[in-house]
Amino acid sequence: MKLKVILVEPEGPANIGMIARTMKNFGFNELVLVNPNITEESYLYAVHARDVLERAVIVETFEEALELVDLAVGTTGKPGKRYIPDRAPMMPWELREALKSYPGRVGLFFGRESIGLKNEELERMDLTVTIPTSEIYPVMNLSQAVAVILYELAKGGREAIHPSLEPATREEKETLIRTWERLLDVLDYPKDPERREVFVKIFRRFVGRTILYGREVHTLIGPLRKAALRLEECGDAER
Repeated sequence: MKLKVILVEPEGPANIGMIARTMKNFGFNELVLVNPNITEESYLYAVHARDVLERAVIVETFEEALELVDLAVGTTGKPGKRYIPDRAPMMPWELREALKSYPGRVGLFFGRESIGLKNEELERMDLTVTIPTSEIYPVMNLSQAVAVILYELAKGGREAIHPSLEPATREEKETLIRTWERLLDVLDYPKDPERREVFVKIFRRFVGRTILYGREVHTLIGPLRKAALRLEECGDAER
């Protein structure tokens, strides 16, 4: 697993430094900062992890950060009125098990201290994870949340994986979704365009929450693409 810790618009300079320090504590060193409020205070709080901070990749937008990974994992508080996910978020130990033999680039996204990740950002995640906390005071400090999840992931160690299993890239997964969408268009199914969009959205969710390898994605694309072509040919013959 090649893990990147991605902080989306972190507001507290001290938190940025403490997170760099936490990453080094647990053996992680790839930090991505999206439009950060980084100051000299960040470096002071990093202490002996200044090198993690100095090597951090800084980007301006959430989209740029998303392009850096094959699998995006979003962190969220307990679901409520603000965000209701398509399925329950994983617990940190469940995430560890899901990722322990995944060879691709994983992005662990953390949101702003004040509001976390926005709904539209969470919807772009392949997986979500939450930390079970007390009902009395469920909100954790950002650096504490990072520490809890990295501790769990570090417990998984590094497991060998067959070298032929390359993870599906984001573009490969998008190609699969577009191929499915094309097949539905050729079938003209469902007839209602709005319902057809729902079918595409459901398929996108399925692809997003499944850890896929490149070979698997291409195996699925082939017959879907061929079916769409054959149906188009039949339609041309009838006309």
